[in-house]
Parts: sequence; C-alpha cells; structure tokens
Amino acid sequence: PRSEPPFSRPMNPPRPLAALLPVLLLLPIASAAPAADADVRVTKDVAFLAAGRAEKLDVYQPVPRADGRLHPALVWIHGGGWTGGTKNEARADNICRAAAKAGYVAVSIDYRLGDGAWPTNLFDCKNAVRFLRVNAARYSVDPARIGVAGGSAGGHLALMVALTAGAAELDPAGADTPYPGVSDAVRCAVNMYGITNITTRRDVSPQGVPGELRAWSPNALKVYGAADNTAPVLKLASPVTHLRRDSVPLLTLHGKADATVDYLQAEELDRVARERGARHELLLIDGVGHTFDLDKWSKKPLPLNVRSIFLGFLAKHLGEP
Repeated sequence: PRSEPPFSRPMNPPRPLAALLPVLLLLPIASAAPAADADVRVTKDVAFLAAGRAEKLDVYQPVPRADGRLHPALVWIHGGGWTGGTKNEARADNICRAAAKAGYVAVSIDYRLGDGAWPTNLFDCKNAVRFLRVNAARYSVDPARIGVAGGSAGGHLALMVALTAGAAELDPAGADTPYPGVSDAVRCAVNMYGITNITTRRDVSPQGVPGELRAWSPNALKVYGAADNTAPVLKLASPVTHLRRDSVPLLTLHGKADATVDYLQAEELDRVARERGARHELLLIDGVGHTFDLDKWSKKPLPLNVRSIFLGFLAKHLGEP
C-alpha cells in the first residue's frame, strides 16, 4: 500500500455518541433546508472520472472566507441498491446543503451502477476523494480533512472507501483512475442505514422486524459477478471484513423500523468494531425506517436532532469548519 499524506491536525480521542446526545438533543430540530440558499453555491455536473464516463458530481460550496482559511470537505454517496439512484436525490441536497451551510465543501456523486459495476463503483467513490485533493486549491479545500458519507447502498460504499484506503486489491490504478498516486484516504465516515455484511443481510417485515437470511436477487448478485451468496467477492465487498484497530472513526445511523436494510447490519458492524478495537459510534432510532435525511423520514420530523449529531461527528473528526 502507498503511504498516505500526514493529516494537518491531530484528532482528539473520540467520545462515545452517548456522551454527545445530552447536548445535541437539547438543540432544536432543524427544518429541511430551502431549495436555494444565498450562502451556498452549487455547481452541477462537474466531470471527475476518466474521459468518456457519463457520471458527474455536484459541488456545494460555502461562502468563501475573507481570511482565506481552507474548508474541510465531505463526499456524499447516494443509495439505490447499487443498481439505481442519482446524485440529484432530495436526500443528497438536504445533506450536502446542510454541510455547506456549516462550512464544509460537499460533493454529491454519481457512480457506475448495475451489472458488473463492482469494483468500479467503489473506485468511482475513491476517485471523488482524489478529485477533491487534486482540486483543493480550486475549491478552497483542506486536502487533509476529507470525510465520506452515504445512505443505504451509498452507506455501504462510504464504509468501503473509509476502510480500504491503500488496500492493494481495491486500489484504483491505471485506467481505473485519472489521479494515479493520489491518496483516497479519508478522516472519518458516516454510514446511514447501509449494508455492512453482504452475506448476513436478512429479510425484514414491513414493521422492520428482521427475519431469515435474505436470498439475494439475481440483479444484486450480477453487480458483483457472483453466482450466489457464498461467492468470495461478497466477503471482500463487505465492510466488516476490513475493520481494524487503526481504522478511521465511523458513525452509523439506522432506524429500528427499517424495512429495507435490517438494523442487525448496524449492530453487526458495531459488534465487530468493538471486538477489533475499532472506533465506531452507533445510533439506532426507534420508530424510523429507511431513507431518512438529516431532518425527516417519510415527510415527518425525526425524533432526534440527527442534523446536529451528523455535523457534530464531522466537526469532531475533521476539525471545526
């Protein structure tokens, strides 16, 4: 594995999420961000992959600072079961706009989908991190303070980005990257209701109660070129495989009423992290299902101030924006 660039600021020892909740829950729950904000500039459809690739990214920038200080940055990865979804989703706008208003440069990305997408889909996400490093001066980004986050399939890919930097078998090189030799290491990751172990995902009732091990659909297996649930590639593509004591800090947010991805996926990541001494903070939210953003689920306000928890985690590990 190549050496990674030194980070410019030391990270404070992480506090358990439970220690943050008393403060965060006293803050008012923010309403959804408006469609346009004078203090956020959005640049759509920026090329970040090799010539000929149709996938683009959107850049959300905060107001430039008069003193010229650099901003930390966040890569957001959309969901859609690895076969659908778009950077233009409402959830991406909610999260990237909130990050930009807080002082982060945020990018929402598209990536390869569908049959045979693996591992190009992961490489595309890593190339978004490299894009920010290469274009740090253009966007006033501190290249040593980049994080990654995603929802559902995007949460899975965000974890894989965070946990496999420099791993030879999952390192974009040659035709897989327009940024050879550039680090795709990040400082932290937020997983919102993503799959953490592909081989142990379970069926879920409409009320979010986990059932038997899930029989993967042919379309999902085709993403990984897998014949069945026992294919070795599915272990390689599972975040729990890559957790180590020195892994970057992770935060998982998952609803206990999730009828799409069973909440046991979040608990498994937390259990394996504790077994291996990795840094992981877990928040399970009662009565909330899949695809929530920072403020709402199913058009209803969240029962917790998830926006403050999300931004507080970024500030803790990327430094104050």
